Amino acid sequence: MTARAMPSHDDRPPPARLAYPRHTWQEIAHLLANLPVGIVGFVYAVTVLATGAGLTVTVVGLPLLALGLLGARLFGRFERARARKLLGVRVEEPSPMPGIGRRGFPGWLWSSLRDPVGWRTMLYAFLRLPWGIFTFVVMTVGLFVLWPVLPYVARGLTNVDRALVRALLCPSDELERRIAELESDRGVVVDTAAADLRRIERDLHDGAQARLVALAMGLGLAKEKLTEDPEAAARMVDEAHGEVKIALQELRDLARGIHPAVLTDRGLGAALSSLAARCTVPVKVTADLPARPAAAIEGSAYFTVSELLQNVSKHSGARNASVDVWRTDDRLLIQVWDDGKGGARLDGGSGMAGLADRLGAVDGLFVIDSPPGGPTTITAELPWRDRSLDRASGTPRT
Repeated sequence: MTARAMPSHDDRPPPARLAYPRHTWQEIAHLLANLPVGIVGFVYAVTVLATGAGLTVTVVGLPLLALGLLGARLFGRFERARARKLLGVRVEEPSPMPGIGRRGFPGWLWSSLRDPVGWRTMLYAFLRLPWGIFTFVVMTVGLFVLWPVLPYVARGLTNVDRALVRALLCPSDELERRIAELESDRGVVVDTAAADLRRIERDLHDGAQARLVALAMGLGLAKEKLTEDPEAAARMVDEAHGEVKIALQELRDLARGIHPAVLTDRGLGAALSSLAARCTVPVKVTADLPARPAAAIEGSAYFTVSELLQNVSKHSGARNASVDVWRTDDRLLIQVWDDGKGGARLDGGSGMAGLADRLGAVDGLFVIDSPPGGPTTITAELPWRDRSLDRASGTPRT
């Protein structure tokens, strides 16, 4: 997160003097350029707002307005660069808008329409034209009439420009950014939870439930044949006994997918070793964890490694793999490596984008380094939250 830039001693230009040093000519050039820049910005802002507002009754109005706000960001970037070059104003660039792939087109559209950076840049573009006309006139007249005091006049006018840039073109402050990110991540969490519930429902319906229905029917037939054909009834009971074992195993697998018992009982290191034992590729697990993080963080780490090892088994063509987990300061780091064919991407259809979204929803990071030909190194980072937070929030300690 980038906090709002504040004036510092490095931002302050040298004192104005009667002589015309280089920085004075830069200020004069900036003030003279305000008029053409202001015209371009004003025309752009009016066109975007008029077109977007006029077409809101159609399906293209809001997308055009969203694209216009993204274009306003480009205008703001140009103005920050101009102020940095000619006025010495150092303003950090705002964070980029998330792409369509993260939350789909509706999420991208909503985020773009509520982008505070774009709207502040639009306001800046409106204010720039009248101010540009004023500064252009003053500088044009001053070059012929106010020559002795022109450096002081230029300094006063450019100080207003500096204030406008710092007030309207700085990044959003930390609180504003955090609120926007949390609102975005909330949608990801809700969608992920709904998808998990649908998966559990599907697995129960198509797996254990179907087997239990068949088991009930088989036992009913065995009961009818018990007196007429005891041998056939015995065979049906044996078949039903086998179905019971399979149904129990499916229920255990389903429960493991929700929250494995080994993770609850023995912690993340043992749970990852259990995952590695089920992988079709030999996996070396190294866990350097001085304590256990909160249950939610353990669960996120476990399911991240689980899906990555599934990808190693299905897609990588690797002969060896490794999983390393450790704590650095207040972060839990996970690194999964394999010597396979590489080429893993967020948009590769192997669930990587979903993992990135899940980790982002809990303030985590997800980085892929997978050149064609391999090897592949995937690094995930999660916030380390102490297990005592589970007790504070009412979650039973495991």
